[in-house]
Amino acid sequence: MLDMAFDKIKRREKIKMRIRKTISGTSDCPRMSVFRSNKQISVQIIDDVNGVTIASSSSLVKEIADLAKGKTKVEQAELVGNKVAELALSKGINKVVFDRNGYLYHGRVKSLAEAARKGGLNF
Repeated sequence: MLDMAFDKIKRREKIKMRIRKTISGTSDCPRMSVFRSNKQISVQIIDDVNGVTIASSSSLVKEIADLAKGKTKVEQAELVGNKVAELALSKGINKVVFDRNGYLYHGRVKSLAEAARKGGLNF
């Protein structure tokens, strides 16, 4: 069982590196990177050229955590997607490159991405 978990982590890292070879964020079109743990989800909008995080949101942020009580993880991801879109638009960013960070585009990652699109981000 331990080997399987290790292989899963290695597999995700390989996929992540394959994605990151082609995706890079600039100040005009930053990278929106998703991180998903077993309980939480977070997203950052990153300018890779200058090495700065422009905006970030997480299911641990107090206002999202209060809204997320009793909701499923997919619904929590949707709240995080809405919030990060709102933050990005307030900073004048409406176009990003989506970095799924080696995760499958399914479930929470998909929910977050679709909510960010509905919130006004283009990718």
